[in-house]
Amino acid sequence: MLNELIAHHVGPSHLDIAYERLGNPAHPTVLLVMGIAAQLVHWPLGFLQALVQRDLHVVRFDNRDSGHSTHLREAPPANLPAALGGDLSSVSYTLSDMAADAVGLLDVLQVDAAHVVGASMGGAIAQTLAIEHPKRVRSLTSMMFTTGDMAVGQTHPATLKSVFGGPPARTREEVVARAVRNIGTVGSPAFPADVADVAERAGLAYDRGYDEAAIAPQAVATVASGDRTRLLRTLDVPALVLHGLADTMCDPSGGRATAAAIPGAELVLIEGMGHDLPRDLWLRIADHIASVVRSGEARAGRP
Repeated sequence: MLNELIAHHVGPSHLDIAYERLGNPAHPTVLLVMGIAAQLVHWPLGFLQALVQRDLHVVRFDNRDSGHSTHLREAPPANLPAALGGDLSSVSYTLSDMAADAVGLLDVLQVDAAHVVGASMGGAIAQTLAIEHPKRVRSLTSMMFTTGDMAVGQTHPATLKSVFGGPPARTREEVVARAVRNIGTVGSPAFPADVADVAERAGLAYDRGYDEAAIAPQAVATVASGDRTRLLRTLDVPALVLHGLADTMCDPSGGRATAAAIPGAELVLIEGMGHDLPRDLWLRIADHIASVVRSGEARAGRP
């Protein structure tokens, strides 16, 4: 049973972080980190249950500026075009700050080290957490993202126009309609999404605390954090890099570059998978995560 809780004043920024946990806390903890403006509900419950069935204790949470976590409404407006051009004056926080939020949550939960799994921008946060807080990470799984090197992992132009073009979605109906439309663009061609499920989660996210304004500061945080390639080469942790070969939101070159940078990383490329977590792949992905968790537990000397 999931019960949402609030971890008050976590990390150096003293933010409130909303989280849920599922499974036996005595089992290895898997910390799930979501992407830009996404919420903990964007991790499908069936996928969580697949992890729990593999004897894992699962924690999912809202990043800052999303869902029920603290929204930094007093921050100056983020300017993504300026950041892409090298002007970082509108940066209000970075991926390092977001990684520190995750560490603060682990502190509250009294988890000394977790198996960190990040999807999309959450993959970059997970990478940053492993780089900057290595003692808190027993294994790293980076899904659907890249190293920060602007030469790889770029969004395909047609996808960029389709997902981010047009007028902003403001009402509940508009937000749900956009989510359904976007999954047709970024989803997995070989594993069609359950449109009703996509609509239900989009509506739930809207009701929990939809924040269109969060997209820009989190995108700017990603740009401002730069290229992690050199630092990824210093990692000494069991690592899995998982990427769909049909991903047009983050080109598979980003996943390949991530795996090439992390010593000993396992690279799993899935034919027909896009930039989502389709139901037909939950068990397969959970198996891969459970495998790298076992490696991390063995490395830590835990049975």
